[in-house]
Amino acid sequence: MTRKIRAAAAIALIGATALTAAGCSAGSDASSDGGKVSMTFWHNSTTGPGKAFWDQTVKDFEAKNPNVTIKVQAIQNEDLDGKLQTALNSGSAPDVFLQRGGGKMSAMVNAGQLLDISDSIGSTAKSQISDGSFKGYQQDGKTWAMPVDVNPEGIWYSQDLFKQAGIEGTPTTMEELNADIQKLKDAGIQPVAVGAKDAWPAAHWYYNFALRACSESVLNKTAQDLKFTNACWKQAGEDTKDFFDTKPFNDGYLTTAAQQGAGSSAGLVANHKAAMELMGAWDPGVISSLTPDGKPLSDLGFFPFPEVSGGKGAPGSMMGAVDGYSCSAQAPKKACTDFLNYMTEKDVQENYYKAFNAIPANKSAQSVVTEPYLKSVLEAYNKAPFVSNYLDTVYGQNVGNALNTSVVNLLAGKGSVSDIVSTVNQAAAKG
Repeated sequence: MTRKIRAAAAIALIGATALTAAGCSAGSDASSDGGKVSMTFWHNSTTGPGKAFWDQTVKDFEAKNPNVTIKVQAIQNEDLDGKLQTALNSGSAPDVFLQRGGGKMSAMVNAGQLLDISDSIGSTAKSQISDGSFKGYQQDGKTWAMPVDVNPEGIWYSQDLFKQAGIEGTPTTMEELNADIQKLKDAGIQPVAVGAKDAWPAAHWYYNFALRACSESVLNKTAQDLKFTNACWKQAGEDTKDFFDTKPFNDGYLTTAAQQGAGSSAGLVANHKAAMELMGAWDPGVISSLTPDGKPLSDLGFFPFPEVSGGKGAPGSMMGAVDGYSCSAQAPKKACTDFLNYMTEKDVQENYYKAFNAIPANKSAQSVVTEPYLKSVLEAYNKAPFVSNYLDTVYGQNVGNALNTSVVNLLAGKGSVSDIVSTVNQAAAKG
């Protein structure tokens, strides 16, 4: 929510006039015969190195392709999906935009809103990006987006605060995590930061408990029939409630944003006000933009989501996503797919990593990853027997929104475990 990147750290004010102006390019692709082409590009990096990266990447692409002009709009991550859906439905979609994948992408494909890029994927992308990364963007035997990074999820933590609380090593089970949380409380340290104001960060705890409770086959079957009837969905809710009941989160978590400002959940970790945050691999970039000196957090560490006893999920399975970009159905095909391919070039991907502190999709560019915490992420990711996309992406926007809201209601004491299951089933039934 990459999310899902979700490497945004400040709100971009995009007015209604901007949405109207962001209409897709009409007519034939003039770039193929020497004519001029204009495109619009939406991403979710509204500040800092991420925004600067996209501005420079567009400028460099335009220099190499003088017949192409790209208008860039940076939109706050939490606002992007809604604005994009409105633009797609009104026929004024941007030519290039961040693609979440899963049910959200499937709905766009079924509505005829995306460009099939299958026959336009360049040699670098074909040879250097894994089949697994592309798999999340394939439907009906076609490819609908270009992967640019991989975002496995886990728990990011302050090594200094762990040491201050007398914690050695990192937890591998929920029992160990709960014991460490108590040590942090005893030391007067807020254990876990969560941006529940934005809903999805709190819901990610349920997602990971579901990954532990439910088998891969159940998760995949549910993506097809959208029936949350297996007992594991309720078990995941019970496990989530048990964890919530230990009161692990920061003060004021219900009104805490995820990635906007020093008081956000990422900001609390960045400023040593809280010890941990559950988030995807975009989080180091967000955290670094919110430290006092705007530099990476020197004591940042990572560990995978702990194992939960009694579940059907394969041990070591991870939540994660691939961030990528799609072309809208009416985009100028050659210019748009040339831009997508340019994103995957080795030097561009290396600069992407430097800007976002995130793992590039291009395998030849992953050698620039030097931070121990990102190496830990790659190690866990490469060992994982199963990697599931985030559930609000897998199951589509309607079900995803219902799931996120019902988990926050549970956290706020306004709903029950049974409400989670019934709410998502009702949302699925409505289509």
